[in-house]
Amino acid sequence: MSESEHIMARAREIIPGGVNSPVRAFKSVGGTPPVMASAEGCTLTDVDGRRFVDYLGSWGPMIAGHAHPRVVAAIEETARKGTSFGAPALLELELAEEIVRRVSSVEMVRMVNSGTEATMSAIRLARAATHRDVIVKFAGAYHGHADSFLIQAGSGAATLGLPDSPGVTPGAAKDTRVARYNDLDAVEGIFKKEGKKVAAVIVEPVAGNMGVVPPAPGFLQGLCVICKKHDALLIFDEVMTGFRVHPAGAQGLFGIRPDLTTFGKIIGGGLPVGAYGGRKDLMNMIAPAGPVYQAGTLSGNPLAMAAGLATLSLLDDAAYGHLERISAALVRGLAQACHEAGIKAALQRVGSMFTLFFSDKPVMNMEDAKAADHQRFTSFFQGMLERGVYLPPSGYEAWFVSLAHDDRAVEHTLEAARQALRL
Repeated sequence: MSESEHIMARAREIIPGGVNSPVRAFKSVGGTPPVMASAEGCTLTDVDGRRFVDYLGSWGPMIAGHAHPRVVAAIEETARKGTSFGAPALLELELAEEIVRRVSSVEMVRMVNSGTEATMSAIRLARAATHRDVIVKFAGAYHGHADSFLIQAGSGAATLGLPDSPGVTPGAAKDTRVARYNDLDAVEGIFKKEGKKVAAVIVEPVAGNMGVVPPAPGFLQGLCVICKKHDALLIFDEVMTGFRVHPAGAQGLFGIRPDLTTFGKIIGGGLPVGAYGGRKDLMNMIAPAGPVYQAGTLSGNPLAMAAGLATLSLLDDAAYGHLERISAALVRGLAQACHEAGIKAALQRVGSMFTLFFSDKPVMNMEDAKAADHQRFTSFFQGMLERGVYLPPSGYEAWFVSLAHDDRAVEHTLEAARQALRL
């Protein structure tokens, strides 16, 4: 028995499924997950000493690579001054100022501890601002595990075959409406039927939890028009795309100004974090400035703020240029490898996030994602793992590229892929 297998056996005795987040358990791809011991740059090392080129990136935050010296130094320096105060601190202001500086639609921002906290808080604010109850989400979109979002959710819920979760009451679910991603007619149909009840539409501007699915031309613009027509708010969930696909997030890439935006992942540099922000008239409704209550003991934690600021400081034009070059090379190489193996594949990329779907057509929504060959993905995943490449362990997830990925990592990955595709 390997050390990873031994540790996972112990873990299953006292941690549900042996993991603290479901997709880590490899339920979709089979086998025992490697237990990680350390990480540096674009490389993971497990407790058995195996090394992997990493495209998980801790599910997106590690855009600078693992243990980047500047990020580590910022965390160390901050930790020596105290790890939590429960009182105002300068670093939380500085990160808020940096987000506002980069994202033009965000005039004020509130720090929280996770993407789930950010999205559930944004929805509460939208309902309070509009005096309406209904929200519209998209099938396959995952906005965290708050009750109102676990309805036709993507990511881990789709991987586990649990599009809805036991424990979500009919009362919590009754005010959520679900449309098909990239289908404006479906959204218009909901608003035509009950537009006066809709508080907000929440959308991943680039879907990342059914795999990477870019917005169809005019889709995001159409959502803006519909929301404005019916006095509903538009919420961009940029927990995944924020500062990854563009210096100002997906809204900067596509030229859209949502009313509210949620952030996470990159703004914490690998530490627990979340944030939501938007127009001042909306954000001033949040307590203590206004009546909408939301609080958090560790919100604005100095370690996360320091790591986030250090990470953002690395993301200049040269950094985004490197991410674009490496990501494009990977996608071209993977497409060629699939072609040479005679395997139909759709490679879908926005910036430094992409997904390889084993599909004979582009993936536009969750139905298309489900129709991809997930059995082939399982074989491919295991073949890549055996050859030292760690992919997200589900065909419904995004792959992430970091500043630490270089030509050597790309060459290793593509050679592994050519071999794995022949299995």
